[in-house]
Amino acid sequence: MQVRRNIEICEQRRYDATVTHRSTPRIAIVADWLPTFGGAEHVIAEFCALWPDAPLYTSIANHGKLGPLDNADIRTTSLQRLYTLCGNHKVLLPLMPRAMEQIDLREFDVVISSSHAVAKGIIVPPTAVHICYCHTPMRYAWEMENEYLQDFRIPKRMQKTVRGQLRKLRRWDLTTANRTDVFLANSTTVQERIERIYGRKSHVVYPPVSRHLFSAPVRKQSERKEYFLALGRLVPYKRFDLLIDTANALGIPLKIAGTGQDFSRLSAMAGPTVELLGYVPDALLPDLYGYAKAFLFPQLEDAGVAPLEAQACGTPVIALGKGGALDTVKKGKTGIFFEQQSVDSLRNTLDEFSTMTFDPQEIRIHAKQFASEKFRSQISSVVEKAAPHRFT
Repeated sequence: MQVRRNIEICEQRRYDATVTHRSTPRIAIVADWLPTFGGAEHVIAEFCALWPDAPLYTSIANHGKLGPLDNADIRTTSLQRLYTLCGNHKVLLPLMPRAMEQIDLREFDVVISSSHAVAKGIIVPPTAVHICYCHTPMRYAWEMENEYLQDFRIPKRMQKTVRGQLRKLRRWDLTTANRTDVFLANSTTVQERIERIYGRKSHVVYPPVSRHLFSAPVRKQSERKEYFLALGRLVPYKRFDLLIDTANALGIPLKIAGTGQDFSRLSAMAGPTVELLGYVPDALLPDLYGYAKAFLFPQLEDAGVAPLEAQACGTPVIALGKGGALDTVKKGKTGIFFEQQSVDSLRNTLDEFSTMTFDPQEIRIHAKQFASEKFRSQISSVVEKAAPHRFT
């Protein structure tokens, strides 16, 4: 044992000497999992653009389905083989903490994790700085246990076991909070949650809006069509069913873009004025957003990139007045809020919206403060301040 310990000490000293004489820092990026390209993955793509030589570590990856991240140096854990067999990363959640802790990060000076679940649980060497961009403290474990059981359709006979696993995840999640040197929150809602759950302070850096959305022309009010738009993963908590019920009741045109487990259920609910578009490529999003009468955002979300994308295209937002939307939608200028997830509440707000006018150019100007260039500048500044000795 002593011989092994002496070897480890020598290896660490050689590594420390290498770091001391290194002119540029070695950076690693860590993600929870990569089954698809969504809001969190947009953030990771910005990290990869900032540091193109940085490897991207994650528990599992759905190669070929990750948009710009398919070009990254993605390094998965031992769970990748199981994911290839079962095709469902959710069932592997109990195994992920150990898998993430086994990632070897000893060669890096700065580790940047993008975490809404397990990524912040990685173990970095004592010489490295760990910066966590926190999308939320694991919501399904802390605040949405019942929604987890519903969203993933856990059979009743298995719910007791799953609740026990979530309790273990909560205990593990608490212990990992102290593995992070710097916390970044994606909204003031998450900032409050980080302090309440982990007892840690954080700095808010809002998620980025892709630059191609700002290069598209802003459609005038007279050019817009009559449809309302919603977009996102089709899962129960996002409440697309509320939008369909409202559209059916009022007979208003509604387009819903996105894929997910709820597609069949929502399709069965959809009346003649509702259209489910499925997956829409990024190249088509500017026109889809730009011609919409308004963008509907009925869910309680920690941040939410889609409302920002709509505003970048000059489109007003009608959102639930809770969560991250309160940070990014300017009431009366770039959108309007409804108070409850009910048809009556949304109907009343749609009536109010019909009496209002919005300036599409003013909406885009507001959205520019969330542009990807701003995000990159803020992240770069945070990294250099957290590890100044690595950038000399």
